[in-house]
Amino acid sequence: MAKDTDADARSTLLSRALADCAAGNQAGVDAILESEGRQLLGVAQRILARRDLAEEALQDAMLQVWRKAKQFNASSGSARGWIYAILRNRCLNILRGDKRLSTLAPADLATLQESRQQIVPEEGWEILAGPSRIRDCLGGLDSQSRHAILLAHVAGYSHAEISTRQDVPLGTIKSLIRRGLQALKECLS
Repeated sequence: MAKDTDADARSTLLSRALADCAAGNQAGVDAILESEGRQLLGVAQRILARRDLAEEALQDAMLQVWRKAKQFNASSGSARGWIYAILRNRCLNILRGDKRLSTLAPADLATLQESRQQIVPEEGWEILAGPSRIRDCLGGLDSQSRHAILLAHVAGYSHAEISTRQDVPLGTIKSLIRRGLQALKECLS
């Protein structure tokens, strides 16, 4: 019961913080970073595998949150989910940027790709989510959908990369992820 209360308080805090950002109040960004900063940086670092790029992605994401806070619609999803989606998209844009990867030596680039592949294990994925409703809901998905979702949203793979990695047609991967995310949404509501 205490965890639900904490989650509700965090949700309320983040919704208020986005309202502050929309009103032009800097305290909104400060509240988001105080509440979620460490976790946001951790997600960015898991996707990008470099601390400097993770910090840059977080800074860029917070700027986008500040600028786009008026676009947040609570009826479409949680404030937390909206903020993390902005960060994830920023991380993926950084990964796609040729100039970032071209600065790496070929051996370093290969190491980066290998480390991304090891982020989401085929078995033992439960440790990624910890004890929570999301873990229970992920457990209710079929293994192929769950793995594709984790590769996309934890490791930061594009749909095309997942398709290649799992040797499954791109349309199938997109369908698996779409249906899996819909099932997660229903489970979490």
